[in-house]
Amino acid sequence: MQVSESEIRGDGFAPLNEFLCFTIYSTGHALTQFYRPILEAIGLTYPQYLLMVALWAKDDQIIKDLGSKLFLESSTLTPLVKRLESAGFITRCRDPKDERQVRVKLTDKGRALKSEALKVPGCIQSAVGMNIEKVMEIQAAVAGIRDRLIEGR
Repeated sequence: MQVSESEIRGDGFAPLNEFLCFTIYSTGHALTQFYRPILEAIGLTYPQYLLMVALWAKDDQIIKDLGSKLFLESSTLTPLVKRLESAGFITRCRDPKDERQVRVKLTDKGRALKSEALKVPGCIQSAVGMNIEKVMEIQAAVAGIRDRLIEGR
């Protein structure tokens, strides 16, 4: 077992860069900043890109289901959906089977955007200098941490 600097000093806190939560948080921030110019070129923000990826995987989804997939509350997701609708990438409509539900569907413009967005995933792999197997290993480990934290609530 390795002894941290804080244990040697006796102050009770490790340096910030030794906090797992800070490392994940700051990495997420760095990823978002890295993606910004790439996504701006295709007219999307990072959260919009994630929503579009979810729709490219499966079109015509209920907002509630999209929120679950993206780990977003409706108060965050609704403005995001409205902006994508204003840009002409998606449409919203009431579910004919359940008027309480809102469905989100890709437009032709939204489907066409997918071909431009296909270059985005390869950019990060190149930037981090890791092969796809290593990237997927890290992704699985971080997803495991997230899932255990959610289960522990």
